[in-house]
Amino acid sequence: MAGFMGAGKSRIGWELSRRLQLTFIDTDRVIERVSCMRISEIFELYGEAVFRDYETEIVRRCTRLDDVVISTGGGTVVRPQNRALLSARGPVVVLQASPETIYKRTRRNRRPMLEVGDPEERIRALMAERTPYYDEVASVTVSTDGRDSEDVVDEIVAQLEDWRDTQDERDGAGEDA
Repeated sequence: MAGFMGAGKSRIGWELSRRLQLTFIDTDRVIERVSCMRISEIFELYGEAVFRDYETEIVRRCTRLDDVVISTGGGTVVRPQNRALLSARGPVVVLQASPETIYKRTRRNRRPMLEVGDPEERIRALMAERTPYYDEVASVTVSTDGRDSEDVVDEIVAQLEDWRDTQDERDGAGEDA
């Protein structure tokens, strides 16, 4: 699972994992457990680059696992090696939400990337920067704006089935050539 912070990756990923009877892994929570620090503390003490190094290592390890739904942090896709790791393991579900929805969902929590004068403008700028990366890794894209999680999970499952069928057809076509 990929997408901007507040798009619903943790919640939807957990519900999707239950529906598909898979193990759920939230990379941000793993980083916090391994480092014994909150993400905001890592940013504050060591900076974004160190956090991104942790993130890349956790993505590398998690993508080696089978039968899992992995929820990544919103900026995971910024690094090319993370995009490569996720795409190679696929399918990647990208969740989308409007900047207004993102702000409503994140304004009460401390988010290091949004600790600026105008968080909504920062959201728009980061979304513009990251959207090409989300598009690059996306096997399936689903909007979470104004929807309950069960509806989103239903759509993801349906789109994943379509994606699998497309992959099966592509693999079958390659065998005939």
